[in-house]
Amino acid sequence: MGDVSIKEVAQLARVSPGTVSNVLNRPERVAPATRERVKDAIRELGFVRHGSASTLRAGHSRTIGLSVMDIGNPFFTDVAAGAEDVASDLGYAVILGNSAGSPSKEEHNLTVFAEHRVRGVLITPSDDAPHQLDRLRERGISVVLVDHPSHRPDQCSVTVDDVAGGRMAVAHLLDRGARRISYLSGPQTIRQCLDRGHGAGQALAAAGLDPSGAMETVEAPAMTARAGQEAAERLVGSGRLPEAIFCANDLLALGMLRGLLQAGVKVPGDVALIGYDDIDFAAASAVSLSSIRQPTYTLGQIATQLLLEECGDPGTHAHRQIVFQPELVVRESTGPARQDGGDHPTTDGE
Repeated sequence: MGDVSIKEVAQLARVSPGTVSNVLNRPERVAPATRERVKDAIRELGFVRHGSASTLRAGHSRTIGLSVMDIGNPFFTDVAAGAEDVASDLGYAVILGNSAGSPSKEEHNLTVFAEHRVRGVLITPSDDAPHQLDRLRERGISVVLVDHPSHRPDQCSVTVDDVAGGRMAVAHLLDRGARRISYLSGPQTIRQCLDRGHGAGQALAAAGLDPSGAMETVEAPAMTARAGQEAAERLVGSGRLPEAIFCANDLLALGMLRGLLQAGVKVPGDVALIGYDDIDFAAASAVSLSSIRQPTYTLGQIATQLLLEECGDPGTHAHRQIVFQPELVVRESTGPARQDGGDHPTTDGE
């Protein structure tokens, strides 16, 4: 049996060959019902297009690039899942690059994406240097920032208000009665860590406390469970336990929890603990972890939708900078509410 042609697919789907071509190359321009009818015809006939030839004609492939800072962090796994689901529905594949927070690895990822003629790029940048992204745009490759705000009107971004999240976390610890708090941050070169720490300081100031005296910031070399456990060991060894600890993400918090429990420190009896991201492991830990929830899957979905909208019609696309609000999820690690009426009850959203 010979190769099935676009014309045969068009006849079976009762559309024009141009519509079939749009489904293959610009599906966002085709009505969903028509798109599904064409896809059904493609499956029934076993049509396979010649990818390299279509890429040369269109100047791009049916792929988008996704560069994240740490694929070992479930936060980014969930973002990738949301991106892949939307991309797949529209006939795209996702090429994943893990920068590990390294600008040189990130640059390599972007070079590989360009070599593969990706249609667009989703990226959580390792720093604020825009030149690499500008080079992609000059090549006609659209870019959307994920979990990082854009400060330019011609750039889409999808992020979460991390200042509000940090403020929410520490306000909750204050409501639980804590007055000596440690903030376990990741590298201070990471914007999210800085923003969450800034929000924590705002919560202390709003409570009439001096942030420089009420909160000690400890910088971990990485945002991993191992780094969190090592920080716990140093903290216990110092003999100066705070009343509460706010960790910049859940991996740090879970490592901190492990280290504290192994040292015989009771959580929340001796130290209250809260994380950030609300990954699946937070609810399943030995002491279930209070956390600041981010809509991770939705970040990936919305960012991909914005990217493919821009790819489909870059001339009229309206750039948007979308900011989601985080949510406090209260579990065992921050202890029971105060009995003086100062706490505002919240529920575990699980």
